[in-house]
Amino acid sequence: MNRQVMDLTRPHSGRGQTPAGGQALQVLVVENDARAAEDLAQELRRHGYLADSVSTGAEALQAHSGVDMVLLDLDLPDLDGLEVCRRIRVLGSVPIISMTVRDAELDCVLGLQAGADDYLVKPYGLRELLARMEAVLRRAHPRSAPTAQVITHGPLRIDAGARELLLEGRRVDLTPKEFDLLYQLVSQPGTTLSRRQLLSLVWDDEWSHRGRTIDTHVSSLRSKLGSSHWIVTVRGVGFRIGHA
Repeated sequence: MNRQVMDLTRPHSGRGQTPAGGQALQVLVVENDARAAEDLAQELRRHGYLADSVSTGAEALQAHSGVDMVLLDLDLPDLDGLEVCRRIRVLGSVPIISMTVRDAELDCVLGLQAGADDYLVKPYGLRELLARMEAVLRRAHPRSAPTAQVITHGPLRIDAGARELLLEGRRVDLTPKEFDLLYQLVSQPGTTLSRRQLLSLVWDDEWSHRGRTIDTHVSSLRSKLGSSHWIVTVRGVGFRIGHA
């Protein structure tokens, strides 16, 4: 990939992010290099996002409707990136992260004044981009706790208030993090939660050093629930609740 866009030699994590509802977020990548735009979109897909890419301001103005975030290159071939940012902001409140090779303070100020929520100077690391995306999304989608206190899933019964798990009427003792991890999965049946989501939801952690922690807790939960089928691994994405 063009190193002026993103430096993949820097360490990065393998996790993705969604708002409180758990649905994958749609990101529009607007980058003046069409190949670099698609490369970045592919990286975002690997991290649990839905992503499309365009390479001109005109395409961005047509494609941004309905997306959850716009990654906007300010150096576009047809329209001034700041003007594109202003037009998108006038039309709605979609989060925007502006990206450019310009690193002067004035350029940053102009980008923010045009309506961007954050500003990233090229070249940047993927890990930094993902962290900034999460920070902006947290502000745009404040996380709220699930409203249901008791959730049932087949023979599983989870009481969030009492922090108690029953399996076919039998109490299963879980550690606090095991309980929180299982609760997140059971409260969103049919949804695959990425590692990055789970780290954010359960450990409030944005970085990669806890990556193996999820695998350890999933393994322990499967053992305590008596079947590996209760937690399904979706390769390259994350985990979802299953059935024994």
